[in-house]
Amino acid sequence: MGNYQENVSANYDHLVKKHPCFSGEAHFKYGRIHLPVSPTCNMQCKFCKRSLNKTENRPGVASKILSPSEALELVDKALLLCPEITVVGIAGPGDTLASPNALDTFELIDSKYPQLIKCLSTNGLMLSEYASRIAKVGVKTISVTVNAVDPEILQDICTGIFYEGDYLEGKEGAVKLIDAQIVGIKILSALGVAVKVNTVLIPDLNFAHIEEIAKVTSNAGASIMNIIPLIPQNEMINFRVPNCNELNNVRVLAEKHLKVFKHCQQCRADACGIPGKGKDFAELLYDQPLQTFSHG
Repeated sequence: MGNYQENVSANYDHLVKKHPCFSGEAHFKYGRIHLPVSPTCNMQCKFCKRSLNKTENRPGVASKILSPSEALELVDKALLLCPEITVVGIAGPGDTLASPNALDTFELIDSKYPQLIKCLSTNGLMLSEYASRIAKVGVKTISVTVNAVDPEILQDICTGIFYEGDYLEGKEGAVKLIDAQIVGIKILSALGVAVKVNTVLIPDLNFAHIEEIAKVTSNAGASIMNIIPLIPQNEMINFRVPNCNELNNVRVLAEKHLKVFKHCQQCRADACGIPGKGKDFAELLYDQPLQTFSHG
């Protein structure tokens, strides 16, 4: 608990009041924009299904992929529509560190809007490699998706990872990913970046493991945890959604080690607005033609 309190005072308190994805109070007062600039991912989770469309309301979905310069133009428009925006986040639809696009985008935004909080969401595989640049481009908050800290469990959630030209499957990939996540959280928290841990609650796989995830990531330097109910899809299409009692029970256990954020709406990768007010400006932002980003 001592380590947790240290992290909160050093990396968390000064940001939480204006970050709607870190604070329940800010969730209803301040806005955020997610910029869909990351087209590819370096791992495959069994519940993940990335898509480009305008209908699904979930992570991993966006209407299109933007280039860094297009993303900057979108921030200009978004601030006119929603002046309450305090956070610019990048959360996909692929992983933000699987290509240079996210950090290139943050560099542009930090030059023009240094007052905005820059927030990065990642699976954590490449955190340590990009740590110094993450801090340099003005990122102050990071969300790292950690679904298990035991490779025996993680291998049933993550099919495999792409790392340094190799594809590591099963337990081998799980060991590498967990090690990378913990090291990355330690480095970023030491650099003064506030770290939130996102964990997908999969009742029949990691329900009894949530407290251990909270304990291990807290010791590594995380400041807050967000426990997200599974959306059954892809290889986990037949898995069940956790019920309210299960979600509440694991939150209580996790709070022994980390503050728990309880207002997550599992937003799209192109969401824009004040989350707690239910108004999304994305449709207005994308009504005017924006050139799509090439995947080639």
